[in-house]
Amino acid sequence: MPASLPSIDDLRASARRWFPGVLLCATIGAAASFLGNHYGAPVMLFALLLGIAFNFLATDANCQPGVDLSAKILLRLGVGLLGVRVVLDDIAAFGFAGLAALAGLMALTIATGFVAARLFARQWRFALLTGGAVAICGASAALAIAAVIPHNDKTERNTLFTVVAVTSLSTVAMVAYPILFGALDFSDLQAGFLIGATIHDVAQVVGAGYSVSEAAGDTATMTKLFRVALLPVVLMAIVLVLRASGAGREGAKVPLLPWFMVLFLILSALVSFDLLPAMVIAALDTVSRVLLVTAIAALGIKTSLRAMTEVGGGHIAVVTLETLVLLAAAIALILVWPVI
Repeated sequence: MPASLPSIDDLRASARRWFPGVLLCATIGAAASFLGNHYGAPVMLFALLLGIAFNFLATDANCQPGVDLSAKILLRLGVGLLGVRVVLDDIAAFGFAGLAALAGLMALTIATGFVAARLFARQWRFALLTGGAVAICGASAALAIAAVIPHNDKTERNTLFTVVAVTSLSTVAMVAYPILFGALDFSDLQAGFLIGATIHDVAQVVGAGYSVSEAAGDTATMTKLFRVALLPVVLMAIVLVLRASGAGREGAKVPLLPWFMVLFLILSALVSFDLLPAMVIAALDTVSRVLLVTAIAALGIKTSLRAMTEVGGGHIAVVTLETLVLLAAAIALILVWPVI
C-alpha cells in the first residue's frame, strides 16, 4: 500500500476519534429537526441554540475532533449537495429582465455590507459573510462563504452570529412582508417576486409566498432559486480575488475551485439535464439538509454565549442595514421598473 494512503487501522482510529463528536452534533441536529417540525420554527435556529447549550463539550477531548469535523468537512459536503436544488431551465424561464434585476439587487446588498462594515468598524470578512448571506440564501450562503474565506480568531463567532441573524430576520420577514406587500397593493406575482428577492432563507420564502397565493408561492420559489444558483458564482469570485491577493488560511493559497463547489456544479448540471432519478435527488437533498443542520449544531457547540455578547451593536446594525436596503431597493425596482 502506498505510504501516502492511510491504512485500515488508521481509518478505524480516525473513525473512533471522530465518532463521539459527530454523534453529539447529529443528535442535536435531530432534536432541532423534531422541534422545528412540531412547532413550525426554523430548524437551524433550534440547532444553533441547542448547540450553544453544549458549549462546555467544545474542548472535551472525546468530542472536539468530531465537532471540528462536523463544522468543517460535513459543512462543505452539505453545501456541495445543495446543487440538487438548482435547475437551470426553471431559472432561464424567469426572463432576462427579472434575472438582471435580481443580480443587481444582490450586488447592491453585498456592496452595502462593505459600506456598513466600514461605518461600524467591522472587518471585510464580516461584511462578506453578512452581505452574501442576506443577498443569496441566508444561512447556507453564510456557511459556504465561511468555508472559502481566510479564517481568523473571530470567523466562527461571526459565522454563528450571521446564521442566527439571517434566520431570525427571515422569520420576522415571513410574517411581515406579505402584509407589507399587500398594503402596497402589489399583485400576487409582484408580491411573490419581492418575497423571493428579499427574504433570506429558502424555507421562509416558501412559507411567505404560499401564504399569499399559489401563484405568489411559485414565483417566490423560482425567484429564490435564482439567488441560490448564484452562490457558486459568488464563491468563485471570492476565491479568485483571494487567490490573486495571495490570501488564505495560514498563508496558503486558496484553491481555484474548492471540491465542494465542483460537487455543487456537477449536481446542478445533472439535475438540469434530467440525469438523476427523482429518488436520488430527494435523497441527496435530505442528506444536504441533515449535514447542514449537523454543521450548524457543531458551530453552536464551538461558540459560547459570552463570545456572542462581545460582538457589539455594530454587528446587528450591519446585517439589519443590509436587509433594509435590499427590501427598499426591491420595492423601488418594482415601482419604477415592473420586471414581472
